[in-house]
Amino acid sequence: MANQLYSAGKEAFLSAEIDLSSAANNIAIVLVDTNDYSFSDSHTVLNDIDGAARVATATLASKTVASGVFDAADATFSNVTGDVSEALVIYHDVQVGGTTEANSCTLIAYIDTATGLPITPGGGDITVAFSDGANKIFAL
Repeated sequence: MANQLYSAGKEAFLSAEIDLSSAANNIAIVLVDTNDYSFSDSHTVLNDIDGAARVATATLASKTVASGVFDAADATFSNVTGDVSEALVIYHDVQVGGTTEANSCTLIAYIDTATGLPITPGGGDITVAFSDGANKIFAL
């Protein structure tokens, strides 16, 4: 499969529910084991990705949006153990004030075509280096 933007994420951009570069919007990334998860555009929230498929999570920092292109600082997952990860999922993480994955963590992007994937955790840190190319993390 090729990298995809989830329709739920696109709708959230168009309805101004997600501002990718705003410090008020926590954007996170999760390493995903595709033996336990298959992409579906009908998936809308993090809860649609079974917990067994989620290997490790990190928060994106230094987020920017310019000319329709989203970028952030490279992401580091700390002390990662677990299953081989073949994909990354970016989501809007707003689990504050009693909200839950089921109603607050909108899926944004599914990435399974990138240098370094798949990755086998070995107990150490894993750093995801985003592209320096024209499309960075993704472009609209």
